[in-house]
Amino acid sequence: MRFYFIFPLAACLGISCKNSSETISPAASVAVPAVYSKIYGATSITNDGTYITIKTTGVPDHKSAYFSGTNALYEAFTGKTFGGNNFAKNPNSISTQSYTFKIPLNPQMDPAHKATPLGPIGVALNGVPLFNQYAGPSQPLTNEINSFDQYWGHPQQTGSYHYHVEPLYLTQVKASKSALLGFLLDGFPVYGPEENGQTVQNSSLDAYHGHSHSTTEFPNGIYHYHITSTDPYINGSGFYGSAGTVSQ
Repeated sequence: MRFYFIFPLAACLGISCKNSSETISPAASVAVPAVYSKIYGATSITNDGTYITIKTTGVPDHKSAYFSGTNALYEAFTGKTFGGNNFAKNPNSISTQSYTFKIPLNPQMDPAHKATPLGPIGVALNGVPLFNQYAGPSQPLTNEINSFDQYWGHPQQTGSYHYHVEPLYLTQVKASKSALLGFLLDGFPVYGPEENGQTVQNSSLDAYHGHSHSTTEFPNGIYHYHITSTDPYINGSGFYGSAGTVSQ
């Protein structure tokens, strides 16, 4: 009788412990992988076990001719911009935004390779959005390049500052030309225009402007994009993976 009584009790306790652990929501306390701490321009970064949620104001942490004259980060610019042409300031000014980027925690290749939209396609480490290679629907950046400021970004009509090309402040001041620079909406990382001491050429990348191998942040290997000096600059014929979302 003693054995018969103890065995069900022990089994019950085992089942009880298992059930209680299964009721704990993984979203209740999920650590954010250390690599995302490199996004120093975020106002918050959280992990629900499926998506990394990154909130930013989109305001750059470097000087720009597009800040108001009373802003401490305002700096006039009359030099050469991306492409070597003279800077031609557009009529817009930088204003604070409220971005929420949700990117997959475990990015996966998407056979559909959906086209990148106009507007934010990813986020740089300083919280500034990354845009694709178009000024408008199927319109190249030809007429916009001259409006890129001293760090190769500019604001659009709503005051949303962004980069279409290499974020010069990150590659020349904060990090380097071979460093991790941000993430696209599909969760895959974006690296600079150099790798192993060599300039990355479009010809060494696939149609989506990336390739797979180990990096400092991902020693086991991962697909990643590279920013280059020629079109499409950041991303090619669509996202490599399944894209998350961005809202304002």
